Amino acid sequence: MAGMLGLVLCDNVLALFVFWEITSISSFFLIGFNNENIDSRKSALISLAVTGGGGFLLLVGFILMGSIGGSYSIKELVNQSSQLQNSPFFILLLILVFGGAFTKSAQFPFHFWLPGAMKAPTPVSAYLHSATMVKAGIYLLARLTPVLGNNTSWSYTLMIVGGFTMLYAVVHSIMRTDLKGILAYSTITALGMLVFLLGIGTTEAFIAAAVFILVHALYKAGLFLITGVIDHEAGTRNITELRGLRKVMLPVAVAGLLAALSSAGLPLTFGFIGKELIYEATMHSGNLFMLLTGAAIFTNVLLLYTGFLAGIKPFTGALPKKFEKLHSPPLLMWLPPLILGVTGVVLGVFPSLIDSALVQPVVYGLQSSAQLKHLAVWHGFNLILLLSAITLAVGTVLYFLLKPSESRLAFLDQFKSFSPQHITTVAANKMHDLADRFTAIFQSGYLRAYVLFTMIFIILLLSYKLFFGVNIYVNVSALQSITVYEAVIVGTMFVAIFYTLSTKSRLIAVASMGVVGYCMCLIFVFYSAPDLAMTQFTIDTLTVVLFVLVLFRLPHFLKLSNPRLKIRDVIISLSFGTLISIIALEVLNEKVYKATTHYYADKAYVLAHGKNVVNVILVDFRGMDTLVEITVLTIAAIGVFSMLKLKISLSEKE
Repeated sequence: MAGMLGLVLCDNVLALFVFWEITSISSFFLIGFNNENIDSRKSALISLAVTGGGGFLLLVGFILMGSIGGSYSIKELVNQSSQLQNSPFFILLLILVFGGAFTKSAQFPFHFWLPGAMKAPTPVSAYLHSATMVKAGIYLLARLTPVLGNNTSWSYTLMIVGGFTMLYAVVHSIMRTDLKGILAYSTITALGMLVFLLGIGTTEAFIAAAVFILVHALYKAGLFLITGVIDHEAGTRNITELRGLRKVMLPVAVAGLLAALSSAGLPLTFGFIGKELIYEATMHSGNLFMLLTGAAIFTNVLLLYTGFLAGIKPFTGALPKKFEKLHSPPLLMWLPPLILGVTGVVLGVFPSLIDSALVQPVVYGLQSSAQLKHLAVWHGFNLILLLSAITLAVGTVLYFLLKPSESRLAFLDQFKSFSPQHITTVAANKMHDLADRFTAIFQSGYLRAYVLFTMIFIILLLSYKLFFGVNIYVNVSALQSITVYEAVIVGTMFVAIFYTLSTKSRLIAVASMGVVGYCMCLIFVFYSAPDLAMTQFTIDTLTVVLFVLVLFRLPHFLKLSNPRLKIRDVIISLSFGTLISIIALEVLNEKVYKATTHYYADKAYVLAHGKNVVNVILVDFRGMDTLVEITVLTIAAIGVFSMLKLKISLSEKE
């Protein structure tokens, strides 16, 4: 509740996004409330994946909107509407915003998470997944209409998506026999209707949307609560088994009747006013008025049918024997839906109670230049009234002729492979398989594989940067001539490297690597870096000693029988070495700035009382860095030691 209040009250789109995500996370935990049920857990994950993915798109859209408009305040962005709509990124911005709104408000093809969300306790379904939270996407579209609306891309997208969603969902709703399933798809229908009205974009459409959002909240929340009472008392939600319950729970039957009549749009109910406003909006929608009005009539006829199924069907007819022992539920269970039903009638008789207080401010927020008429119970005998009468008549006849049946749902299952949920599930499974393969390749557990992938990445990155981002120039004249002792040292290194690669003895390989290290020590000495030489000498000596000590614990050499692997390793090694050589030569062309050097040289003895500048830098000026490096080495050493002990323990156990 706090998340939804924050969402509708804040002006900053980034703050709005935070509250938006709070509602998604809260919904995830509530859908998975029965956490021992695998279906509840699965439905919770699906809802979080769909709404969370849409939330990510919405965040990107908000950031893009703020970057183009120069502000994250919705009030300020309204003034930047023309700048946003003239931007070359406007279509991308619409896609991102639609992605967030459509996923939240269960528009096709993202609608499938909402029926799954009915795994939540029924009061949660009544509150979040019918009346309030799922309307967040509708609210966002309405709030951004003055910013991004008034253009064909916005209007036609909302009309098409909303119209298709309401037709698709209302057909699915009459196929269901589970009360929650019926109500879930009729909720998607209502959400599609609201998006459809926002897409029409006229003053009449905005008035209809403002009224219908409350109409739907009142009757649908009541029907959900009634379904919860029935499920609690009768132990089933199957509409083919439920009848005659008025004899044992009369107050619930009265609440169901009132909600169903408001859903049908019977005169003197709030639903009647909402339905007339919808028809008025479609009739005045321009050249497409016949198509849009026909879609609205078809949708409302089937909504009437589903409302009668949920609110009237369980309470009419003879009471089955298995329900004769049922008792009337407690007051706190039947009173809330009865209050909602009575409110629907009160607002239907006295619409002025919310006219100037709620509806008109909403419409003015959507369209500041709107010329509004007050809500009224009676508009006289006109075509709109005739359409309402036709809707009532056809829907009532359909209710008596079309009986709920499991066969229709079985027929629908034939097309399951084409449903968005099935396609999304298959795509998710494919992604899971891809992740498994990716992990098997890149997280194989072999250190040599990790080194190989790291080297390949570095080679590609450096190659791109060197050959496409840097003007390579090697100043050959700045290079000094090679002395005899340097040539001898380099030759010795080549021989040692050759022995390391060609020998079959691990001991000779370790000794040869030690020779390479000692040759590097001599190079450091030649170039007046005795401190580096001593460090290199110490490290190489320690490495050789440690290798020899653990030599008998290491596995045997891998015999690379595949010549392609050898060729691969040679290419990677030569590529990496060549790139490092180019970088080293390129460094010679860089200007050397001595300011830092002079600072350390001047301050080493004065501040740290040390004559060795390198040691002073490591221990004093950058002492924290050195401490962290020592800590990392210590952790690595502990890890290696633990692995060695584990190997010993396993060997002893065997």
